Amino acid sequence: MQVEIVKVQALVAADVSKAWNCYVAPEHIVHWNFASDDWQCPWAENDMRIGGMYKARMEAKDGSFGFEFEAVYTDIVEHTSFSYTMPDGRRVWVDLTPQESGTLVEVAFDAETQNPVDLQRQGWQAILSNYKKYTESL
Repeated sequence: MQVEIVKVQALVAADVSKAWNCYVAPEHIVHWNFASDDWQCPWAENDMRIGGMYKARMEAKDGSFGFEFEAVYTDIVEHTSFSYTMPDGRRVWVDLTPQESGTLVEVAFDAETQNPVDLQRQGWQAILSNYKKYTESL
């Protein structure tokens, strides 16, 4: 079965160094890694090296639902790109490209089969939009 690759992006008004740091540093991740204001990311861990693990807790603020997101890094080019694989084998690629007006952050991921692709795209785009808003607020 062919896996669909879904892409989202945001142009962030920040240089690539700041954009990278806000995307990968746990002390920043906890401020943006959720899709809506009624969710939160209480903690994140990031061992950013090939073979290292990324973990983050995402949960509803009312405690009604939550999960831990985990992935293992497969490739890293500092300040440029990285990729990782989730426990179910799906892959994610993140690219940061300097632009005249900031940094273009593009995320591509293997869609899962339980939810409609459009719903997945909306969720990942909402998280990336939170990241943009947070990064630009610093």
